[in-house]
Amino acid sequence: MSDKPATWITLGTMHLVNAEDVVAARLNARQAAEMLGMDRQSQTRIATAVSEITRNAFSYASQARAEFVIDGQAPSHNFLVVVSDDGPGIDDLDSVLGGRKAFAPGRGKGLLSARRLVDSFDISSTPQGTTVRLSVRLPQGALQRLTRDEQQAIAQLLSGHLGADPIVALQDQNREIIESLNDLQDRQAEAARLNQELEETNRGVVALYSELEEKAEQLRGVSDTKSRFLSHMSHEFRTPLNSILALTRLLEDRVDGDLNPEQERQVQYIRKSAQGLLDMVNDLLDLAKVEAGKVDVKATEFTVDSVFVSLRGTLRPLLTNPAVELLFGHTAQLPQMLADEQKVVQILRNFIANALKFTETGHVLVEARHDPARQTIVFSVSDSGIGIDPLDIARIFEEFSQVDGRLQKGGTGLGLPLTRRLALLMGGEVRATSQPGQGSTFELALPVRFGQVISTTPDDDEAAPETGHVLVVDDEEAFRYVLRHIAQDAGYEVREATDGLSALQSVGLQRPDMIFLDLAMPQLDGFGVLERLAESPELASIPVVVCTSQLLSIDQKRQLARAYAIVLKQDVSRDGLTALMQGIARDHHARSG
Repeated sequence: MSDKPATWITLGTMHLVNAEDVVAARLNARQAAEMLGMDRQSQTRIATAVSEITRNAFSYASQARAEFVIDGQAPSHNFLVVVSDDGPGIDDLDSVLGGRKAFAPGRGKGLLSARRLVDSFDISSTPQGTTVRLSVRLPQGALQRLTRDEQQAIAQLLSGHLGADPIVALQDQNREIIESLNDLQDRQAEAARLNQELEETNRGVVALYSELEEKAEQLRGVSDTKSRFLSHMSHEFRTPLNSILALTRLLEDRVDGDLNPEQERQVQYIRKSAQGLLDMVNDLLDLAKVEAGKVDVKATEFTVDSVFVSLRGTLRPLLTNPAVELLFGHTAQLPQMLADEQKVVQILRNFIANALKFTETGHVLVEARHDPARQTIVFSVSDSGIGIDPLDIARIFEEFSQVDGRLQKGGTGLGLPLTRRLALLMGGEVRATSQPGQGSTFELALPVRFGQVISTTPDDDEAAPETGHVLVVDDEEAFRYVLRHIAQDAGYEVREATDGLSALQSVGLQRPDMIFLDLAMPQLDGFGVLERLAESPELASIPVVVCTSQLLSIDQKRQLARAYAIVLKQDVSRDGLTALMQGIARDHHARSG
């Protein structure tokens, strides 16, 4: 063939003169494939395809031939059989290959069958003749292992068939059919075995789901039992506690005679202990009711002024420190609310009691404002107390969790979690902001009318973070994913860097509003990034939050003194980081204002 590619190695050519040559072409194709190292299935595929195509060529043409070739073009090597003839060509070839052309029974299927049997099938047909290329892939490294002697042996094989005995060919075909049937039987047996294993696995999965459902039902039962136990025990505890408080009150009122100073001090200790235990019992009972879904919202019409009047009366006994002043803001022009007034008072009373507890000098200011954009009333309790680390804000809303401090005097750690649950029950939310030594602010946002959904339109003070940019620098993809979602939920656009050098390049292209920085990274670690930022007057002011999982030495902490905050990865929470970002935004707003 004059247009043969340079990568072709011709093994031999045979002319199809009579029917015996068609049988010989099939045998040659199978034996050549065997000598080239192909498996039995590949041998049968190429032999059957060659048989179909050579039979067509011999039937419709006066001259036909089959050329056996190795295509050595990388990366894969192929065994080709090129069958060409001088016949009249194939009319409407596309319809034939597409299976759309009708033929007499038993005819017209050769091309389609051959195409399905080989890895590559190419056909060209004109009125001057037809050429079909059948190709199957050689095993890996077969061409490199083929010696010149083996190549000559294949060529001699192909040229040695002057004719083929039909009986021998039939025996060969029968052997291939038997082998194929055996393979099929083995595969059916394997499929049956796999189906059996799959059925057993499915039964195991069903049993596992049943067991999980049973465990879930047991957990629900345990939760219900816990709620009933807390409710029952809380009621049982209240009676003796109330009796203790009543009796201590009688003693303090000198109903049965005077007390000496030591006795009076002892009675006060008893009363305070009983009152603390009663407060814990009340909180437990309220939490149990909320968890059990037994707390209903009793919405009534009331004014903010009536809430403040109630708070003034109930909190007056708590004003035991003359250095702290309890102040209430103006309530004029605030709309009337539809909500559960008792629960609103309960939440605010908790906020104010905590503020008084952690404020040594100064004031506690209770205010309320109307937010028309979000259709809410926002109550706030601000103090000039010791403050809270922003990283601890999320913890204070967890049950039985308290922040250690010099003014921490007992408590249950249930008050703030209860306020959050009550606020959610009324369709609102609670939030807190604080800095150590600068006091704290706790806010309760409620819909003006119970049942309304709080609008997501931000206040002017909250609009800044929505246009801010956060750069997350960490070589750990999972932690970048966590920080990205928290920052995006807080309204920030997020960019990411996997090492210190790419982080500095990103900062040079666009200055972020804050950076979350890992310490252990390739190329340039977090310590190096902080040093580079500090060297630039324009970049030194960017707040950097160090996020690390390693315990830091004193020297390392000194190196990180310029960081805005240091967060341990194992302590990261959505509320804590959101509060931290809000604190950074407020500081930036205060500096720019």
